[in-house]
Amino acid sequence: MLVRLFPVFFVFLWATGFIGAGLSMPYAEPFSFMTVRFIFAGLIFGIWALATGVVWPKGKSFAQACVTGLLVHGIYLSALFWAVHNGLPAGMSGLIAGLQPMVTTLLAGIFLGERIKKQQLLGLVAGFIGVAMVVSPKFSLGSDGINPVTLIAALIGVLAISSGTVWQKRFGSAMDLKAGTAIQYLAAGLFTLICAALVETGQFQLTSELIIALVWLTIVISVGAVLALMVMIREGALSKVSSLFYLVPAAAALMAYVLFDETLNMTQIAGMLVTTIGVALTSMKRKT
Repeated sequence: MLVRLFPVFFVFLWATGFIGAGLSMPYAEPFSFMTVRFIFAGLIFGIWALATGVVWPKGKSFAQACVTGLLVHGIYLSALFWAVHNGLPAGMSGLIAGLQPMVTTLLAGIFLGERIKKQQLLGLVAGFIGVAMVVSPKFSLGSDGINPVTLIAALIGVLAISSGTVWQKRFGSAMDLKAGTAIQYLAAGLFTLICAALVETGQFQLTSELIIALVWLTIVISVGAVLALMVMIREGALSKVSSLFYLVPAAAALMAYVLFDETLNMTQIAGMLVTTIGVALTSMKRKT
């Protein structure tokens, strides 16, 4: 019964990540911030796994968990945060991230043999159109941050999480989620640590905003939301799971409206409706 509520938990929690990103990025560099976040999250899952006496992945399974962590956490989040940190407007980053459900569904069809029905394809297209409508007020096409480097970085992030989701479905479903996720985060943390050492100064401004963002993103997103995501990947078809990402921009826009008095225009409201219809079409079971 609780598993049925995971999609609601996931969308709500994942949407709060946009708020955490906005709070943290003025006070920390992206790779350094992600390193701290990933290591703390890995330690939380690792202590949990040790306390419950689960069997840890070894050999090939260990390597497969590392690959998932590198793709889903390390490359995806770092690439997206780096692009935003270097000036890519929030609307453009949200639109590029909106490609993820379609890319994931395509990869699942190729590598996992999941059939893509016309209804699901229609739902994916409708969802993407809805996302574009929701993020449209945040578009700034004249921004200097829109350049080949930031766009490629964001696209790399989308390809990484899409590939990592398929990889997790293919190779990670059998391993214990606590131990497997601990390995994923520690592998991602090692990756971002190397990147930070190469291109960043490692400076942190320990403000209250940064601390709040770090605690929230680590415990609520990296533990709560990601655990829900991993369970949904294990239990369901990837096209249905990935389509939930379409609802995240709408949820974030509603939170910004309630918490920060940001406006919602009719285009955004219509986009939320279109997105919801798209997700419903992707997730709906056809009667036979």
